[in-house]
Amino acid sequence: MAKFYIGDIVDEEKELPEISKDFLRLREDMIQKGFFKVNPWYFTLLFAHIVLFEVLGFAILWYYGNGWLSWLMSAVCLTVSQAQAGWLQHDFGHRSVFNNTRLNKFVHDLSICYMKGVSSGWWNFRHYQHHAKPNVYLKDPDITIPFAFLLGKVIPAKWGKKHWGKLPYHHQHKYFFLTLPPLLLPIYFHVDVVNYLIRKANWQNTLWMLTFIYRWHYFFSPILGGFWGSFRLYMFVRFLESHWFTWATQISHIPMEIDLDKRRDWCSMQLAGTCNAESSLFADWFLGHLNFQIEHHLFPTMPRHSFYKAQPYVQEFCKKYNLKYELKPVWTAFGDIVRSLKESGEIWGEAWEMATMKHD
Repeated sequence: MAKFYIGDIVDEEKELPEISKDFLRLREDMIQKGFFKVNPWYFTLLFAHIVLFEVLGFAILWYYGNGWLSWLMSAVCLTVSQAQAGWLQHDFGHRSVFNNTRLNKFVHDLSICYMKGVSSGWWNFRHYQHHAKPNVYLKDPDITIPFAFLLGKVIPAKWGKKHWGKLPYHHQHKYFFLTLPPLLLPIYFHVDVVNYLIRKANWQNTLWMLTFIYRWHYFFSPILGGFWGSFRLYMFVRFLESHWFTWATQISHIPMEIDLDKRRDWCSMQLAGTCNAESSLFADWFLGHLNFQIEHHLFPTMPRHSFYKAQPYVQEFCKKYNLKYELKPVWTAFGDIVRSLKESGEIWGEAWEMATMKHD
């Protein structure tokens, strides 16, 4: 059961460390300030613009026909719709929109299963583990892509010393561009979702997802010459979305500390594995406010339109307890993904060579 260990139940008044008590007071203060209060118009407009881009993607093909330019323009519109639906379902998945849990769950099913064709159960299963133990090896599924990449400093050194590994990890910063961004959604996620549905026998999610498949092919097959034309468009949209999703989600975690479970307090654990990227109107929209990853990880049920309000309070809290609050420009954050992969690969390579020399 050690794999599923999160923490211990304690008497808060007697056993919690001071940082945790202070954090609970900070959270209560933010509730009193209204930071957890939802602006319904914000999420209504998000939903509306997702629907608008999907309708626009269909309308372009319907009006202009199946030419290469109209096909490409349609794919771009559909990619925007799918990527933004991904950020919106994330809000519902965290129960940060409605006060009613059942309503949150229903709209989460609607936004991820019906609008994206992805299992909500699969997302919950992976994402809640990620939030419980971010960047903790063997406990956070988001940093565990079997045999493909070695992340952080500790694990690459361990694997190199033991001569473990199937790939040339000292080149992982190069093959990253040909693997994770283009293949994560079109290949890995599809296989993982189907595997989850079969293992868990989640027929409710399967039926929800079938409504997406039916809807997609109902609208696009007649215009694109049948099933295979519709399927090609779908896979190309997933290909484009995969690049968007990969770069947007990995800026906050891959460059940070990745290690075995140190059983830290909540705040120290979240700050060790999480960083922010600078805010702007476009960055907030493009990244789905995941550039406020620190605030999101500390307060996962806070609606994202309040992150910028919470940020100065979190920065002051981190300063008080000498926790590093890492905030960087967006382009620096993108570059840090590749730089951290290169550093981890070099650690593995050096450890491998040292072990070989000792063996000889």
